[in-house]
Parts: sequence; C-alpha cells; structure tokens
Amino acid sequence: MEANLRWPLITAFAPIAFGTTYFVTHRYLPADYPLYGAAIRALPAGLLLLLVRRRLPSGEWWWRSLVLGSLNMGAFFALIYLAAQLLPTSVASTIMATSPVGLMLMAWAALSERPQAAHLAGAGIGVAGVCLMLFTGPVAVDARGVLASVAAMTMSSLGYVLAKKWSAGLDVFSLTSWQLIAGGLILLPAAVLVEGAPPVLDAREAVAFTYVTVVATAVAFAAWFTGLRHLSAGTVGLIGLLNPVTGVLLGTAVSGETLGARQVCGLALVLAGVLLGQRRLDRKPAQRRRATGRGRRMEDQRHSLGTTGSRLPSPDPTGDHPRVPTLRHPSG
Repeated sequence: MEANLRWPLITAFAPIAFGTTYFVTHRYLPADYPLYGAAIRALPAGLLLLLVRRRLPSGEWWWRSLVLGSLNMGAFFALIYLAAQLLPTSVASTIMATSPVGLMLMAWAALSERPQAAHLAGAGIGVAGVCLMLFTGPVAVDARGVLASVAAMTMSSLGYVLAKKWSAGLDVFSLTSWQLIAGGLILLPAAVLVEGAPPVLDAREAVAFTYVTVVATAVAFAAWFTGLRHLSAGTVGLIGLLNPVTGVLLGTAVSGETLGARQVCGLALVLAGVLLGQRRLDRKPAQRRRATGRGRRMEDQRHSLGTTGSRLPSPDPTGDHPRVPTLRHPSG
C-alpha cells in the first residue's frame, strides 16, 4: 500500500503548492506586471534546477524545450498571474480544477491513454463541485480573469501531455529546468516591450517571489512531472483538484473571503472526486505484480524444461495456464 501511495503523494505536493501561488500573488506581488511576474518566477527556478542537474539540451530538445516552455511555463505563468490579480484566490484556483477533463481528453488523443471509468466519474464529480463553488459564491467574477484561467488550463493540458509523450529516458530535473528557462527567456523581451521597466521590489515582495520561484515552481514542477512519468495523465489530473482546495482554504482562512454553504458542498465534491479517481491506483499495481509474477514463473519453467531437451510450453487457447509440456527422452 505504501508503494502504491508513493507517487500520488509526491505528485500531490505540486497542486498544493500551485494553489498557494494565487494567494501569494494576489496578496504580496505587484499588480499590473503579469509578464515580469511570470519571467521572475520561471527563469530563476529553471537556473536553480539546471545547477542541480548540470545538463544542457541537445538535438531535438532545443525546439521541444521552446514548445513546452511556451505552453507550460511562459504563457501559462503570465495568464495565471493575470487571473490571480483579477479574481479572488478561491475563484482563480477553482477554475483551474477543470483541467482533469482537458488532460484526460488530450492524453486519450495523443497518448492513447483511454480514461478509466473511475477517472471519468471522479472528474465529473470534481467538476460539478467546481461549478458549485464558482457560480454560487457571493463574490462577483471578473470575465477577464475567467478567460485567462481557461486559456492557461487549456495550454498547460496540451503541454503536459506533450511532455509525457516526449520525456522518455530524460531525467525530471533536466526536463523541468529546460522548460522553465525557455519560458523565462520568451517572456523577458515581451515584458520589456509591453510593461517597460521592471517593477521595483520591496523586501516583502522579494520574499514572496522567492517562495513562488523555489517552492511553488522549481520543487512543485519537479514533483508534477515526476507524477506524469509514473502515473497516468488522468490520475495526475485528478490529483490536481487539490489546487482549488488549497486556494479556497487559504482564501477563506487568511484572506477572509466568504465561503457559503453551497461552496462547502462543492469543496466536498472536489475531494470526493479525487478520492474516487485514486481507487484505481490500489488495484492496478497489484494486477501488474501478479501478471509479472506469472510471466517470470513461465520464463523459469521454459528455461528449466529447455535445458533438459523438452518442448517449451505453449499457451492454452482456452484458458490462462500453459499446457503441461510433453517431455522427450534425450536420445529421441
């Protein structure tokens, strides 16, 4: 059971950390600087991870890093920064919880990962909870913030699926650092052209950017891409529902945002969706272990019989067990 929970627990750190960025951005970071804010978040985090791994891209990974950096880091961070400034913390993080549906559909199309019934049911329940939380609250919703959140969700879903498809054999630190650096380098000239001079940060803002860069970006994305490597995209998407839970709890507990009875019910539905989707994890590893054990026993049996000149067992077309082999005399 502990082995089954290892990768979900590591992955869960990412959406929890992501959920805190809405609160930190809304409360402590300078407004009206989404491009600079995204660049300051991405580039130092990428350089930090590059120092850990000390590996540069090669071959096709130069253009792949630009594509993934644009989708997962560059435009995504800028849109999230904008949404966090325009929307309450609870609302901004809740909209992003619809990402499991987009992630599942794109993984189905690009990776042939057919969604399991538990994943679809969990996503449906979670999205219903999101809608309940979003459209029944007492706070007015800014349409610009909603559009920015939806665009960020769509782009990141595509980027995560491409990262999962392309990253076989590549360590997670390199994969994450190259995307962050590429995204930051794309953002810098855009920030200079659109926003002019960079913002002057006071001590509080510098501390907030340090937290967002190191914890909520470098460490969180390393955990996120680790989860994408070891779990299905549908499972990772459902774990991502912890993002709005974190944002809502911070918004209500720290920022004093109002949470009505219907929003509490929506929060409960989101948690139920996450738990329902994880039930699949308890079965699949055990099934894989049983199948692997059967395969090893068959290989050992074939090897043993082969050394005595016997005929190898062949599968029984009517069942799951191999036919009992017919032994030959060594001289015959």
